Amino acid sequence: MRIASVIAAGGLVLSAAACGEAPDEDNNAGSGGEKYSACMVTDVGGIDDKSFNTSAWKGLEAAKAANSNIEIKYVASKAEADYEPNLTQYVNQDCDFILAVGGLMGDATKKVAEANPDQQFGIVDANPGVTNVFPMEFDTAQAAFLAGYVAAGMSETGKVGTYGGVKIPPVTIFMDGFVDGVAHYNKAKGANVQALGWNKETQNGSFANSFEKQDEGKKVSDALVAQGADIVMPVAGGTGLGTTAAAQASGGKYTAIWVDVDGCESTQNCPAILTTVVKNMPDAVRDAVLKAAGGEKLNAEEGFVGTLANDGVSIAPFHDFDSKVPAELKAEIDKLKADIVAGTIKVESAAQPK
Repeated sequence: MRIASVIAAGGLVLSAAACGEAPDEDNNAGSGGEKYSACMVTDVGGIDDKSFNTSAWKGLEAAKAANSNIEIKYVASKAEADYEPNLTQYVNQDCDFILAVGGLMGDATKKVAEANPDQQFGIVDANPGVTNVFPMEFDTAQAAFLAGYVAAGMSETGKVGTYGGVKIPPVTIFMDGFVDGVAHYNKAKGANVQALGWNKETQNGSFANSFEKQDEGKKVSDALVAQGADIVMPVAGGTGLGTTAAAQASGGKYTAIWVDVDGCESTQNCPAILTTVVKNMPDAVRDAVLKAAGGEKLNAEEGFVGTLANDGVSIAPFHDFDSKVPAELKAEIDKLKADIVAGTIKVESAAQPK
């Protein structure tokens, strides 16, 4: 993934449509012309969150690269109240494919889609259950399980932590997998590594209550580090950048695990990032848009669920930490992945796509 080029395209070429206001009416996006228009509404984290919005936009970029007949654009939501009007504006502009990004957009997408049954919608990280909305969901608990196991194996303090941006299923599914991975390590090794920040049984834990405020992310991770965590996984979009920056500034006191898109390719904090729990949103979005542009009618029943088996989720390379992760631990992770794919190890979360 080369996120830098995506940011350049999203942040410069399309900056006019990225200010959180209503999309520009005159943008050559009509289905009546020769072009096929794919229009994206971001969540509040914005196009440059180095996470799920950035990743979804990369999928549209890839679709355009594969089919020159496709035109793409986006509008950035500044608040949840923007979701419905932003989606509706794109309906009014006759966009051929309207992509909603993020679990918080489920209700607004459902409402607008039900009011416009002939309009093709897609959504990442939710399934509103409406026929004309193609859902793209990810069983990130599987990949986060591997990350939790790695964290437990690499921790020197015997304590690791995680926190979320907002308490919604696309966030808590990461946290469930992470703490289960730590528990599996403890069981396999007779160890007692503690996972701070999330209790899977009670479904309660630490949240920054934001996907964009980096200072809030830093506060939450500072609290986890104060309790002894030396590896922290924020599941908080751009908010997590407060954690990765602080981890890098800590001089090795603690490290981070990023989520959604390889943090070593999307953030400035690679030296502090052990690995990333990757959601392969770019490929899912690209494939959906290309199919729709090719004349396929996508619906809710044919939705995509990313797993370790179909490479919809994964853990990224260790990059700067590659020489520090023992070969034995790497081999154990490979075996765990194979066992999860084979079904001999079950990774379960209440937030898994149904």
